[in-house]
Amino acid sequence: MMCGKNKVRVIKFRLKMDNPNILVVKCCFTQNKLGDNKLFFILGEKCLKAKISVKEGIEVRKKHLLDSYIIDKEYFFWIPIPKDLNKKSCIRVFEEVQGKSSLVYVIPSSKIIKLRKKIDMHIDDPQIISNKIILNGWYVSRKSVNFEIRGKNHEGIKYELKEIYRQDVLEEYPEAKGENIHGFRIGIENISTSGIEITLNDGERVSDYFCEFFPSNIKKIVLSSKKLSSKTVSYLKSNGTRKTLKRILVKIFKIDENNYKLWIKKNCPSLKELEEQSRTRFTYSPKISIIVPLYKTPLVYLEELVKSVKAQTYANWELCLSDGSGEKNIQMTKILNQYKCSDKRIKVVICDRALQISENTNKAIQIAQGDYFAFVDHDDLLSPDALFECVAALNKNREINILYSDEDKVSMNGKEFFEPHFKTDFNINLLCSMNYICHLFVVSKQIVHEIGMMRAEYDGAQDYDFILRSVEVAKSIYHIPKVLYHWRSHKGSTAENPKIKQYAFAAGAKAVQAHYDRLGIKARVLQGEELGLYRTEHILDEHPLISIIIPNKDHIEDLEHCISTLEKKSRYDNYEFIIVENNSEKEETFQYYKKLEKDNKKISIVYWEREFNYSAINNYGAKYAKGEYLLLLNNDTEIINEQCLEELLGYCMHDDIGVVGARLYYNDNTIQHAGVIVGFGGVAGHAFIGLPHNEKGYFSRIICAQDLCAVTGACMMVKKRVFDEVGGFDENLVVAYNDIDLCLKIREAGYLVVYNPYAELYHYESKSRGLEDTKEKLERFHKEMDIFRSKWSEIIKNGDPFYNPNLSLERCDFGLK
Repeated sequence: MMCGKNKVRVIKFRLKMDNPNILVVKCCFTQNKLGDNKLFFILGEKCLKAKISVKEGIEVRKKHLLDSYIIDKEYFFWIPIPKDLNKKSCIRVFEEVQGKSSLVYVIPSSKIIKLRKKIDMHIDDPQIISNKIILNGWYVSRKSVNFEIRGKNHEGIKYELKEIYRQDVLEEYPEAKGENIHGFRIGIENISTSGIEITLNDGERVSDYFCEFFPSNIKKIVLSSKKLSSKTVSYLKSNGTRKTLKRILVKIFKIDENNYKLWIKKNCPSLKELEEQSRTRFTYSPKISIIVPLYKTPLVYLEELVKSVKAQTYANWELCLSDGSGEKNIQMTKILNQYKCSDKRIKVVICDRALQISENTNKAIQIAQGDYFAFVDHDDLLSPDALFECVAALNKNREINILYSDEDKVSMNGKEFFEPHFKTDFNINLLCSMNYICHLFVVSKQIVHEIGMMRAEYDGAQDYDFILRSVEVAKSIYHIPKVLYHWRSHKGSTAENPKIKQYAFAAGAKAVQAHYDRLGIKARVLQGEELGLYRTEHILDEHPLISIIIPNKDHIEDLEHCISTLEKKSRYDNYEFIIVENNSEKEETFQYYKKLEKDNKKISIVYWEREFNYSAINNYGAKYAKGEYLLLLNNDTEIINEQCLEELLGYCMHDDIGVVGARLYYNDNTIQHAGVIVGFGGVAGHAFIGLPHNEKGYFSRIICAQDLCAVTGACMMVKKRVFDEVGGFDENLVVAYNDIDLCLKIREAGYLVVYNPYAELYHYESKSRGLEDTKEKLERFHKEMDIFRSKWSEIIKNGDPFYNPNLSLERCDFGLK
C-alpha cells in the first residue's frame, strides 16, 4: 500500500552496544524503502556522516502488522558522535524529499549523555501469579552485571533470577554477540511492600526501574522508569488496568473509539442503492418465510421488527409470527390481527397456553409456505437489504441451501449499532466450538423436511442443535460478508447474569455431543474457557505411531531441551524421533547424536548432506518415518501441556482433516502463533501475534479450535498419507512460506487444516537458521515470496475464506478495515 510521499518514521534511538560514541537511529519509511530520500543528522552546524544498514524480512513484517502500511524493512543509521557533548545542544534529523528539506526529529544531547550512563534494559511483562511477582525482562552488556532489588523503604529483598534466551533482543542489536544479550525472569515470593526498585550495575553504568503494584485482586503490576503520575495512578485504582490501558492508548494514538459508526456510513447501502434493489427482478425469486416466535414481546420491539421486515427491498417474503406467551393480552392480540389484516404476507398463530421456545418456533414453521426459512428473534431487526442479499446469492448458485450473514448489536432504543461480528466462511470446527453462525440464518425448506424442526430437549440451544443438524446434510453453505442482522442488546452490558442460563450452555454442549455422535466421532464435549464456548476432547481408541521430525544444525542444547521436555511432559508415548542433521559444524554435536541414539531407542539420526533447504530437509526426514502421522517440529520448541500430542492427534485422526496446528508462545508468554491468515502483510502472516497469552482474541478466536487456511510448520501434525499424496513440501520454497504452501496444497486436495489452541508450546523462533540479514538471504526471501504469490494468486486476490473482507489485512488483531 503506497501512502503518498515517502516519509521517514524514527522508531527509536540508542547507543551502539560496544561504543558509546556511535548513535544508532532506527527508522522505517511509509513506502517501505529509503528510495531517493536523504536523511541528514546535524549537530550544531556540523553534518554527521552516517553509515546505513538494512534489516529486512518476515521478522520485521511481524513487528509492524499494526501499522497502516506494509513494512518489512528497517533502516539503521550508525552515526559517530563526539565524546564531549554540550547538554544544551541537540542532533536534528532532516529529511530531504524531492529536493525539499524538513525537520523530522530532534535528539537532545542531554538524553544521549544519560544513555551513556545507563545499561540498556527493559522489563516487559510484570505480573502476579499465585502471590508471586514475576518480572520478565532483558539487558545488554559486555560486562557482568550486579542485580539489586530493594523495597519501597530501601530494604533488601530476596529473589530468584533465571536467565532466558531472547532472540527478539538479539535482533534489535545486530552488533552484539549472543553472550551480550541477557534475558531474565525474576521471581519474588511473599512480598509485603507496595513497590520495589531494581538496580543493575556493571561498574561503569547503572540503570534502575521502579515497580509499583496494587491490591492482589487487580492481578497486575504497573511499571515505570520512575513513577506514574498521581493522576494515572488514581485512575488505575478506580478503574482497573484494562480501562487505564485503553485510556492511555486512546490518548497516545488518538484512537477513534467510534470507528464502527464510520464503517457503517461507508459500507451500508445508500437510499439510492436500496431503491435500485427494490426495482431488481431476479430470474429466481423464492419466497422466504421469516420465522419469529413471540413471548411476552414488548410492543415497541415488535413494531420495530415488523417495520424492518416491511422495509425489505426484496418483496417475496412472508412473516410467520407465533405468540406462545400463553396469557390473554388483548392489546397484543389486537395488534397481531391488525398486522395480519394489513398485509397478506403476515401470518399469525396465537396459542392459549405458554410454549417453550422450540415448540413456539415450530408453530411458526408449521404455518410457513416459503422456499427458504429465515430465523429471527422477536426483538431484533433486519437490515433493509437482508433478503435481497440472500436471493442475490441464490441466483448466482442455486445449489446453496444454507445462508448466513454477519451481524452486529443494536441498542435497546434501536438508535446505536455496535460490536459487529464479521465472520469466517463456513467453519465446521469453529461451529463445534461455538455457535458463531447465529444470525442471520436462512435454510431451505427441503433441509427442514429432511431433519425435522426444533427439538425441545435442546431448549436454550435449540437453534444451535438445528444449525448443526442442518449443516450435516447441506449441499452448499454460503456466508454473506455483510451485516444483515441487528441483535438488540444493552451496550456495555452482558445482559442477564449468564449463570442464570447455565441450562442453555449445558444444552449447547449436548447439541455438539449429539453432532459428533451422529458422525461417529468419538469425543467428549466440555465447557470452554467462557460460557458459550465448547472444547472437544477426543477419545483415542487407537494408539498410532507419531513420527516427530526435527531438523537440527548444532544447537544441541535447544534440541536436548525440545526432546527432554516432550518426553517428560507428554502423556502420549507412542512416538519416534527422526532428527535430520543439517550440516552441523561442531564435533560435540556429532558426539551428542551418538549418545542420543545409544541412550534412546526412539531416536534416529538421519544425515542431510546438501545445502540448507527447509522443505527438502523435512521431505527427506519424512522418508524415514514409520508412523501414520508426522509431527513436523522445530528444534527451538518446548511443549507446555501434557496432552499436547493427543490434542493434535485427536483432530488429525478425523477422516476429513489433513493438518493440525498448535498455539505457540514466545518466551515472554506473548502469542507467536494462533493460526495463519493468507493476505496479512501482503502475503500471509500469523494471527494475533504479540498479544498476551491470556487474550481471547476477536470473538474468542484465539481460544477456539477452528478451520484455517494454514498453520505454522514450527509445530504441525500431518497425516503421512496426505503428506505423500500432495508431494510434501515444495522444495522451491527453501525457507519462506513452505509451511503455508503445504497447508494450501492439502486444502486443495480436499482436506481441512485445523488450529487447536489446546496444544500449547513455546517457540524460541529463528535460533537455528539465523536471520534474513544478508543480501543473498534477502534475495532468496523475495524470490520465494514471488513464487508463493504466483502459486496462490487467487486466494490472495479473493481473500482468505476464514478471515473476513471487512477486517484489515494491515494488522493482526482482526481490526476493522
